[in-house]
Order: sequence, then structure tokens, then C-alpha cells
Amino acid sequence: MAEELRLICSSGDVVEAGKGFRFTVERYGREVPAFIIRFRSVVYGYFNECGHVPAELDWMPGEFFDDSKLYLICSIHGALYAPDSGRCLGGRCQGKGLKPLKIREIDEKILLEQKR
Repeated sequence: MAEELRLICSSGDVVEAGKGFRFTVERYGREVPAFIIRFRSVVYGYFNECGHVPAELDWMPGEFFDDSKLYLICSIHGALYAPDSGRCLGGRCQGKGLKPLKIREIDEKILLEQKR
């Protein structure tokens, strides 16, 4: 299957360890929430769903980082995730990490790689 790139936002819309950019992607025939964050100068994208239960992570729209700006945190359960891998670091995620998206940053644009 061929890959296509979908424009999500401009690079300037996602600042280092700041507010994430929310959007939706099609998954199993329906639109589901997703987000992009920037951590250590690299952009990462994930489905906006806690590894523990299907609840959105952000405590306010786009607010995914904890106070230290080192971890992503679930607003409901307090589960902590590594921003650069989505790996569960502690809390109720019980080893279940975030589901990643294939994100690319090219020419000041953030793009989602998806199958056609």
C-alpha cells in the first residue's frame, strides 16, 4: 500500500514542550482524536487516548505535558508517558503506552504519513 502525506499544521504551531496541536484521524472507519507535541526539538504524534482506558489525555485542550514539561500526563488517571516514545512510565497505564502516529516535519510543515 502506498503512503501519502497529509498536512496537519505549520511547524510554528507546535512549540517545544508547550501546547500540543489537536486534530483528528480516520481509524477503523471513524474520526478519532489525535495530537502532536514537540519535545527536544522533534515532533511526535499520538492518538489522544490514555493507555489505561479510552479517555483523552489533555486536561485542557492541547495541554498534554505535566508541570515539569518532561512527561505527558493523563488528566484523569495521572499516568505518565515518555513524550518521545509514548512509553508508559508510571501510573495506571500498567505498561500500555500511547499509540504513535507517523509524523514528518518538512519545510516548516508538520505532516501525517498515512496509508492510501
